[in-house]
Amino acid sequence: MKSSSAVRSPRRASGFRPSDRRERRRVETRERIYRAALRIFAQRGYLETTVEDITDAADVGKGTFFNYFPTKEHVLATYGEQRVAAIERALNKARSTNHSVSAVLKALATDLAGQSSQSPDLLRSIFAAHLSCAPVRAELQNRLQRARRLLAEIFVLGQQKGEIRRDRSAADLARLTHLILMGVTIAWALNPDSLLRKSAEEVWELFFPSLSADISMSRKGNGKGKRQRKTAR
Repeated sequence: MKSSSAVRSPRRASGFRPSDRRERRRVETRERIYRAALRIFAQRGYLETTVEDITDAADVGKGTFFNYFPTKEHVLATYGEQRVAAIERALNKARSTNHSVSAVLKALATDLAGQSSQSPDLLRSIFAAHLSCAPVRAELQNRLQRARRLLAEIFVLGQQKGEIRRDRSAADLARLTHLILMGVTIAWALNPDSLLRKSAEEVWELFFPSLSADISMSRKGNGKGKRQRKTAR
C-alpha cells in the first residue's frame, strides 16, 4: 500500500494556482472595461458618456467598474499613462550604451504615433474633454510635465553622447519636441488623410536635423567666419 504522502491531488499535480487564475480574470475584466470605455468615448464623446454606458458595453455591474476605476476620468488617466510609459521605456533604452539616442528618439516619435492611431474619433473626444473638463485638464497638465521631464532626460543623454545640440537646454528641446508631436497628432485627428505613424515619421525626418549636434557646430562655425570677415574689413 502506498503511503498517503505519495498521493498527490490532481490540482497540485497540474500546477493549478487559484490566485493566478483570479489575477488573470482581474486583468481581463479591467482591460474589457477600459476598451469598452474608449470605444464609447469615440462613439459618443467623453462628456456624453456615462459610467452606465461603459458598464453596459463591458457587460459588468457599476460596482465592478468602480473596483477598477474610481471615476471615468481615471480611464483617461490610464490612456495617458500608457504614453508616459512609452517615454520611460525609451529613456531606459537610451541609457544603454548600445543604443543611439537619435534612433531612440525617432522610434519613440513613431511609437507614440502608433499608440494614438487607433481612432481619430477617440482622439477628438479626448481633446474635447481636455478643453472642457477641469479635472481632466489638470490631469493632462500633470502628465505633460512628467512626460517632458522624462523626454528631457533623454535629451541630456544625447547631449552627453555628442548626438544632440548643446546650445539649447535639454528641457527646452523636450518642450519643443513634445509640442510638435502633439501638433501632428491633433492635426491628424482633425483630418486623418494618411497614416499617423507615416506622418510622424515624415515630420521627424524634417525636424530632427535641427536637434542634431552638427547643426550647433555649423552655426558656431558660421558665426566665427562672420567675425573673421568683419575683422578683415
